[in-house]
Amino acid sequence: MRMRNIATTIAGTFTDFRFGHSPSGRCTAAALGILMALGAAFSPQPVLAIDLEPWKTPEPALVIDAYELNIVDWQDMLKDKRIAGFVSKASDGLPESFSCTGDHKGDTFAHCKTMWRKYAVSRELYQTRRMVARASGLLWGAYHLARPGNPIEQANHFLDYAEPAADELMVLDIEGIDPQNFMSLEDGEIFAQHIKTRTGRYPMLYTNHSTARHIADNRRLYPTLSRLPLWYARYKPGIRNVFPMGNWDTYALWQFSSGANCNKRRCPYRVGGTLPDIDVNVAPINAAKLKVEWAKGELLPEKPLPPEPAPAAPTLGPPIITLVASSGSRPICIGTQAPRGVDSMTTSSIAVRGARIASR
Repeated sequence: MRMRNIATTIAGTFTDFRFGHSPSGRCTAAALGILMALGAAFSPQPVLAIDLEPWKTPEPALVIDAYELNIVDWQDMLKDKRIAGFVSKASDGLPESFSCTGDHKGDTFAHCKTMWRKYAVSRELYQTRRMVARASGLLWGAYHLARPGNPIEQANHFLDYAEPAADELMVLDIEGIDPQNFMSLEDGEIFAQHIKTRTGRYPMLYTNHSTARHIADNRRLYPTLSRLPLWYARYKPGIRNVFPMGNWDTYALWQFSSGANCNKRRCPYRVGGTLPDIDVNVAPINAAKLKVEWAKGELLPEKPLPPEPAPAAPTLGPPIITLVASSGSRPICIGTQAPRGVDSMTTSSIAVRGARIASR
């Protein structure tokens, strides 16, 4: 800050010279050179638009994502021309039972019927949103909330529910690494591969920073998940020095606003026609480029793995000099080092005692 003030002062000093109002009526080349050098050295450096509040600039495209209980006034929301896409929750874990016979995971018959009606209503809402979004020119996508349970059945459930077209985004949502509460990462590998087998495309991966970091650090174990395009949930104004990690150089989408950091008083970005609990995402590219990349479903390039650390050499105790005595041609005690776990004083005393016996 002080050096910038110096540059400003010098600029003011040379103002009259620049406009020909100096006593001599001209500015020296040396003075201009100093001024230009200072301006170049201390002018603010440009900030990368993709890693520090990119939603505050008009170029990056925005994407809304919603689950079935989010309220959306479509006419009001569509007034925001920066919104280029809409991703809706589709399936959730394993499919509900159609018949509700037998022991439905401990539920009563009445509760099973209620859940099935909720499932049917949520799917109708999904189809309605899809029709409105696509008719309005928005890109469309669907996500599967991954739960514990058979990953093949969950992948089939997602495809049957969402019926994704070739130009629609598919997303695998893994909320954490606890396999008791969320789909395990090993099952996530199977889910993604099954989606590829059935559709010819891979899904995008939605997750938070800690889970993404874990996958990146262990990408030997997760060769598919670590190369899926990353939809990154992080409710901070910047992510500088967070990327790159593993095979990810940057995010495909960044979920920067949700009910976690948006309320009536303060919000990173307000979306008309929605409540503060709506999720808002930013892309690192504009709407035209996003449309090209949206539904490709390709794996990211694989970066070379770091070399595995060499195994540590075994640590031995300090050498112990012992006396060597013999009876005839056979040594009674010989050694230069005590084995690990053996007290060195005891070893030495045994050696000395053996030497005394041999000398008698």
